[in-house]
Amino acid sequence: MAINKHRIIPNLWFDRQAEEAAEFYASLFENSKVGGVTRAGKAGFEIHGVPEGTVMTIEFEIEGQEFVGINGGPLFKFNPSVSFLVACRTKEEVDALWGKLSAGGGPALMELGAYPFSEWYGWIQDKYGLSWQVMAMGDRTFDQKITPTLMFVGAQCGKAEAAIRLYTSVFGNSKIGDILRYGKGEEPDKEGTIKHASFTLEGQAFAAMDSAYEHAFTFNEAVSLMRPCETQKEIDYYWEKLTADGGQESMCGWLKDKFGVSWQIAPAALEAMLRDPDKAKVERVTNAFLKMKKFDIKELKRAFRG
Repeated sequence: MAINKHRIIPNLWFDRQAEEAAEFYASLFENSKVGGVTRAGKAGFEIHGVPEGTVMTIEFEIEGQEFVGINGGPLFKFNPSVSFLVACRTKEEVDALWGKLSAGGGPALMELGAYPFSEWYGWIQDKYGLSWQVMAMGDRTFDQKITPTLMFVGAQCGKAEAAIRLYTSVFGNSKIGDILRYGKGEEPDKEGTIKHASFTLEGQAFAAMDSAYEHAFTFNEAVSLMRPCETQKEIDYYWEKLTADGGQESMCGWLKDKFGVSWQIAPAALEAMLRDPDKAKVERVTNAFLKMKKFDIKELKRAFRG
């Protein structure tokens, strides 16, 4: 499976369970598959600390949504600031998926039951800590089965709308959809902030919400959004736009925007380079990109060629 359908791809940071998790998630849904992997080489051992040949990343797809699992170590843990909303047609479908997600899993964040917005809905953390919202849609139409959802809490609470407006201004084929706002009497949430909003980026559905309740978490690198780029001009554009006004550069194409959401701005060609059967080429490319913040495609290609 080559990553080429989606332009924004959620990356999930695991300790060392990425392969296991990819197989687990693919088993939950009918239209799913596990794809290619990249493996650790000798280069960068002092950073990743895993033996040569160990799987570093694994691609998988569930219900049309592409993901990348990363064996990144224990640095980052999933939390509910990023969750994945699954649109189900019936209560029975919700029950079946809830049962699979809850097996050996974490707590229910919102118990399975009837809510004003859905006849049958629940929010749960699975056994890896990743959060899922499972909703019966009834006769409502939906084009995307799984929707990444951002929850703005703590210092970021109240900024969901600003984030949506930034993202839809940066990415192409984007628009803001329905916005449901908090009203009077819904404290601690401030009137006018976002209870739930839908938007699309690069033709893909996303959702966002504010929550003023006290939460012991916020956005982190456990879930990042990867934008593969064909040209250096694209990389420069997204890097500049997403680090503006308080964003933070990190290493190896990673950054945080001013709201704390993590992004990866990566050359689309890098994946093929890292899978080349010539280990010397892979080592040279790895040594090159480990020194970079923003990726330089010319330098990567120069390293690849030797």
